[in-house]
Amino acid sequence: MKKNKIALTTSLIFTLLLIPKTVYAMHIAEGFLPMKWAGFWTVLAVPFLIISVKKVNNILKDESPGIKMLLALAGAFIFVLSSLKLPSLTGSCSHATGIGLGAILFGPWPMVLLGTIVLIFQALLLAHGGITTLGANLFAMAVVGSFVAHFMFKLSKKVGAPVWFSVFLAASLSDFFTYITTAGQLAAAFPGNSGFMAALVKFLSVFAFTQIPLAIVEGLLTVLVFNIIQEYSKNELDELSIISRRKRHELS
Repeated sequence: MKKNKIALTTSLIFTLLLIPKTVYAMHIAEGFLPMKWAGFWTVLAVPFLIISVKKVNNILKDESPGIKMLLALAGAFIFVLSSLKLPSLTGSCSHATGIGLGAILFGPWPMVLLGTIVLIFQALLLAHGGITTLGANLFAMAVVGSFVAHFMFKLSKKVGAPVWFSVFLAASLSDFFTYITTAGQLAAAFPGNSGFMAALVKFLSVFAFTQIPLAIVEGLLTVLVFNIIQEYSKNELDELSIISRRKRHELS
């Protein structure tokens, strides 16, 4: 247990050291979306959040302290990585999401609540994102990102890919699809005279030069942290695997 705590603390310190002092905004900013679109994405995200609260509550009530520690680590990883900013060519910024690690460990549902908490803190404390656009940012990062990471990890393992590659692919594509979703949200809200598809291409191109490298970097960093967890938290990973198998059996 001592080695486990040291390893998890070390990984947290490693990621915390990467936080830049300058904070840029890349989540859809406060007041940027028309209210009808802000409301639409909020309504769409709320059912996912309700289910997520129940899932996290079950983990906090039923699982071991080691599992809860991993859940806390996943939340910290999301906060740190989604606070890292890289200026894009247009003067806006791109960033990683950190959602992939938690979705790999716990599945997509708990990450919706953790993502919500992170987004609220960032909106209130870092002026990053916003409250009116919380639903849109939540849906893109914590819903789409989580489910993409979870299913890509499962699919990669099913076809026999190495674990490290499955983790890398899941985290990278989670990041990438988050931004595809964000671009789609912006294109739907601001189609301009050329229509949705032209606007989508425009918004995607804004982040292409920064987001693709960021997705790769996030994948590599997630592999690094996952390897630390795999080395020092084998019991917890085995427990999570047993829990997952038990839930599949209950559903069958």
